[in-house]
Amino acid sequence: MSDRKIENAKYEETGYCYTLSLIAGKYKPVILYCLMEYEPVRFNEMQRYLGKVADKTLSQNLKELERDGLIHREMYPEVPPKVEYTLTERGASLVAVLDKLCDWGMENRPQN
Repeated sequence: MSDRKIENAKYEETGYCYTLSLIAGKYKPVILYCLMEYEPVRFNEMQRYLGKVADKTLSQNLKELERDGLIHREMYPEVPPKVEYTLTERGASLVAVLDKLCDWGMENRPQN
């Protein structure tokens, strides 16, 4: 048993808290997983992959992931505009974490 005491512990100071602050939510992990598997991905492709997600919701999640340095948005000067998303080096560093989540899910999903 650990000698560590919870009295002085602060969740906000943990690496776990920081990581979750970047990838938590219904769509962010799925967006990162999609880019890990299929990059580059266009907005409409991402929307089809995710299923029923509003334009505004997807756009907001993509902006937050870009702001946090996890994805890169490349806009091409075409008509209509072409925009592609890829993982940044920082985002790619999460691949091992996402792979572990995937492995756990495959090992623990109910068998039908």
